[in-house]
Amino acid sequence: MKGAFKCLAVTATLWMSFFLIVDCYDPLDPNGNITIKWDINSWTPEGYVATVTIFNWQQYRHISTPGWLLGWEWTKKEVIWNMVGAQATTQGDCSAYHSDPIPHCCAPNPTVVDLLPGVPYNQQVSNCCRGGVISSYSQDPQTALSAFQITVGNAGTSNTTVALPVNFTLMTPGPGYSCGPPTKVPASQFPSTDNRRVTQAFMTWNITCTYLQNLAQRAPTCCVSFSTFYNPRITPCAECACACASNSTVTAMSGATESTDTCIDPNTQYDDLPAISTGDSIEKSSQPDILYCTRDMCPVKIHWHIKTNYKEYWRVKVTITNRDFSRNFTQWTLTLQHPNFDNFTEAFSFNYKGLNPYGIYSNDTAVFWGIKYFNDMLMQAGPSGNVQSELLFAKGKDFKFSNGWAFPHRVYFNGDDCVLPELQDYPTLPNSSPRLQMSITCRVSMAVIGLSLIVLFV
Repeated sequence: MKGAFKCLAVTATLWMSFFLIVDCYDPLDPNGNITIKWDINSWTPEGYVATVTIFNWQQYRHISTPGWLLGWEWTKKEVIWNMVGAQATTQGDCSAYHSDPIPHCCAPNPTVVDLLPGVPYNQQVSNCCRGGVISSYSQDPQTALSAFQITVGNAGTSNTTVALPVNFTLMTPGPGYSCGPPTKVPASQFPSTDNRRVTQAFMTWNITCTYLQNLAQRAPTCCVSFSTFYNPRITPCAECACACASNSTVTAMSGATESTDTCIDPNTQYDDLPAISTGDSIEKSSQPDILYCTRDMCPVKIHWHIKTNYKEYWRVKVTITNRDFSRNFTQWTLTLQHPNFDNFTEAFSFNYKGLNPYGIYSNDTAVFWGIKYFNDMLMQAGPSGNVQSELLFAKGKDFKFSNGWAFPHRVYFNGDDCVLPELQDYPTLPNSSPRLQMSITCRVSMAVIGLSLIVLFV
């Protein structure tokens, strides 16, 4: 009996591990992760000074305002004497210290945040102080990292006496990262500014954090709708794509001073809506979204419109709409998978980078983001709550409008997988074009006229 129970437990653990691995794997960014590097650069009488760097190797997922929260647990009785470029959110119990100054943080499980821009120069280190905002690697490799310096006491003063912190956590405005255990790796090397001398850290640890969408949110956050120039029918977002609006939540808000419901009547005039402040902290950003009541109840909608068909090119208009009154999306990304990106020509008001996840297959994926100071911020729902661009494609050998080929296969917004319509709902080609119908009508008319003339003259 005991052996059977043990076998069952092992089987259950294996299945749980399998599903966790599947959820970690992103076919469009198979090598994407966030790596935390902990470099010990010097020793102190009771500990060390380290530089902690957060690298975002993800191609299209970024960390937006209000930024990251990094936490861990000490394995001994370590304290943080000083920090530069970041600060602990709580001081903890430092009553055992009677020195002046006392430690910066005595908590056994500290949580650290980045400093805001504009702090005094003596509180900064390289790559710090951006409010915890880290861009994706595709958008800007120079800002796809964040760093701070930490002075640790009661920690040991050699490679053999220092203990690694454990149980690292990385929280973002949408907490969805799972961090593995710290691993000792070859010590980092740092070239000098003139590249004539290379220094080396005493010890280096790496912690790898992977994105899990089921931790970020249980329901999708975006949906996709379609339309074309050749079919008047618009394919809306799938019903209940992100949630379902019940009759009790669909209520008129005109003239109201505050909202107590989960969504707002779409007939409400924008000027009549209650004042809603956007989240400026992780606590506020985790509050429920305040949306218009729609059939799909998604905070963000992406619309793909096939606009024009030329002889050698075809053009698409893409619109991103923010329907969330409680959130602005800064440094947003839109990732599209489509077989014609091998022949992509131009994006007219978005930045663009092609992705080749596996290196040996054709490029069918691209990431887009806003142009700085033009459309890099997607404002909350309302008149300014959308950005748009037109995409121009050259016609490849596989080009066609039939069978849904011209619509994207996958769509991600800010790294979250968006819900696509069902294939049977896609706009279809007409049975025959107006030009063809006109041609047939003309031919029939000419034939009738010709027969009439023959009969007349006979």
